[in-house]
Amino acid sequence: MSATLYTTRYCPYCLRAKALLDHRGVDYTEIAVDGNPELRQEMMAKSGRHTVPQIWIGERHIGGCDDLMLLDRSGKLEQMLGAVEAC
Repeated sequence: MSATLYTTRYCPYCLRAKALLDHRGVDYTEIAVDGNPELRQEMMAKSGRHTVPQIWIGERHIGGCDDLMLLDRSGKLEQMLGAVEAC
């Protein structure tokens, strides 16, 4: 199971998303975009969005924190993580 998150240090939504992934035992790579316009541009080019966090599970773009929470509440996050793990 792996995820990638573009974050900023003090964003409460970033902290919530990381806490959920930690709770679920998901390994993730965090890419901090604070003070790094090149990384923020990279995030925006990949996601089409300018807010953080931006989250990928494997190669699939999930969206932001609210999107991640919705997936978790619906049980779909666990399914996605299982599919990534099986790859």
